[in-house]
Amino acid sequence: LQTRMQSLQPDPKAQYRTVYEALKKIVLTEGFWRPLRGINVTMLGAGPAHAMYFACYEKMKKSLSDTIQHGGNSHLANGIFGFLHKKKSSQLTALVKQRMQMFNSPYKSVLACIRTVQKTEGFGAFYRSYTTQLTMNVPFQAIHFITYEFMQEQINPHREYNPRTHIVSGAIAGAVAAAATTPLDVCKTLLNTQENMALSSVNISGHLSGMVNAFKTVYQLGGISGYFRGVQARVIYQMPSTAIAWSVYEFFKYFLTKHKLEKRTSL
Repeated sequence: LQTRMQSLQPDPKAQYRTVYEALKKIVLTEGFWRPLRGINVTMLGAGPAHAMYFACYEKMKKSLSDTIQHGGNSHLANGIFGFLHKKKSSQLTALVKQRMQMFNSPYKSVLACIRTVQKTEGFGAFYRSYTTQLTMNVPFQAIHFITYEFMQEQINPHREYNPRTHIVSGAIAGAVAAAATTPLDVCKTLLNTQENMALSSVNISGHLSGMVNAFKTVYQLGGISGYFRGVQARVIYQMPSTAIAWSVYEFFKYFLTKHKLEKRTSL
């Protein structure tokens, strides 16, 4: 839904005003399973990425907080971790997912998409939005971690295991970070999908590349409001995503820590 709603010059059959309208129209005209297109490639990159993601989080958070604030929680440390953290899904995964989610996508499978793009556009096509992706990831992760830790301080000051507070904090953190970085995400989507109708309407032949060119093209096509296309879908997507990620992380952290303490006590 996010990919579709970020389209700057969509096909008349693929114009949506709200997330509900988009979901209803896609299901009715393209089939019940169409909104799940690209889920396999998303799952492929999610597991290893989140393992690295949270493995680094606690270690860097503690080290930076000890250095900056001599223990305790530091929003500056959380922001620095977000700055240092790399994008958790590969560029290839992002491009393939969005190509398969486009309206009237010609790709029948993940491998077919990879082969076709490589053959027709070259290997560099997978990295057209790489700079934009990294640029977006810095503020997204910084805002994400700072907001989560801030919310925990407000509603869970003793930092106890409390699923409700982890879910609420994670959802709010994801929503704030998603809304703030939507302009960069719109540019990334344009670079990944290379919308033919959009590029031809501004007399761009060939393929669009580069973050600066993407920003200029988005402004030409949609003005300031163009940078916030699909913001509703992006926020709705990120809220459960980050809420689930944080609640699962906090659960396993609690479970493993408790198990470790019990083992020490028994000895």
